Amino acid sequence: MFCTSSSTTTMGDSGNGAQQQQQAPAAATTDTKAKGPWPAKTKPKAAEKKEVRILMLHGYTQSGPLFRAKTRAMEKLIAKALAPLNLVPVLFYPTAANRLSPRDIPGYQLPEGASAEDVEDADAWAWFRRDDASGAYLLLEEGMRALAASMAEANSASSSSSSEADTEGAASTVEAKGTDANAEDKVIDGVIGFSQGGAVAAMLASALEADRARIPRPHEGWVDALREANRGRPLKFAVVYSGFFAPPHDLTWLYEPKVKTPTLHYFGSLDTVVDESRGQGLVERCELPSVVVHPGGHYVPVNREWVMPVVGFVRKCMTEESNA
Repeated sequence: MFCTSSSTTTMGDSGNGAQQQQQAPAAATTDTKAKGPWPAKTKPKAAEKKEVRILMLHGYTQSGPLFRAKTRAMEKLIAKALAPLNLVPVLFYPTAANRLSPRDIPGYQLPEGASAEDVEDADAWAWFRRDDASGAYLLLEEGMRALAASMAEANSASSSSSSEADTEGAASTVEAKGTDANAEDKVIDGVIGFSQGGAVAAMLASALEADRARIPRPHEGWVDALREANRGRPLKFAVVYSGFFAPPHDLTWLYEPKVKTPTLHYFGSLDTVVDESRGQGLVERCELPSVVVHPGGHYVPVNREWVMPVVGFVRKCMTEESNA
């Protein structure tokens, strides 16, 4: 910050002795610099920017980089719309821990002339697997522990808003870049998830609620890992695209009582992948749900018309938290 001080030049008064016989000599003219006090010219202080740290959870058979590629337009619109409020979205795109083989991918067809072994390392991942016979969620603990590790890494990573965010309205997508001295103040504020990632987003929001009691089970160490990763802080919001509730009995504690974290649910009127009853079942298990229906299928709509409800929802949740 620079300040400039003003200086003025003053002229001395000429004395004329009216009652004296001789004219007094004119007073000497001097230049003096004003001592002030004069108000300093100060540069207005820029409003402080606040990060909105959002976890982005991909769907079944996807990956973090692929999900970002599909939501890049939404990312830019959110950043541009929140900029006037001095809110800078910082998005994290973790990849789930459980790799899928081609036989696990619905409708997958091998390339002509290729064998299953040739494409065994497909870039397709899942947060958990559903057992068709029992309905149980397999590998959920591994998926949630990996998510906790990603959150811990994000909350300890050095991050700053990129010039891209300032000039193009694009959010900063941050990877770990070393330890940040102010990392103890950083937590994940919210989550956006699609399909299976939407189901996990709601589960995450519920698990992080401080007053939620759970039936202790040895395999549920992932709950403690998630809470520790976010420093015991709950999420401020969750946006769920084509999501659903988890019906396994050992997960009912996530929805009883209802999820208190504010949630925004998107459904496609032409979605044939997630049954409407499963999606509506999640809405009914949330205390403060908002619902948007778009005229499409099983995907994240990224044009402006369908992104603006997300912007308004995030803005409302962040503003209410700041005023609390």
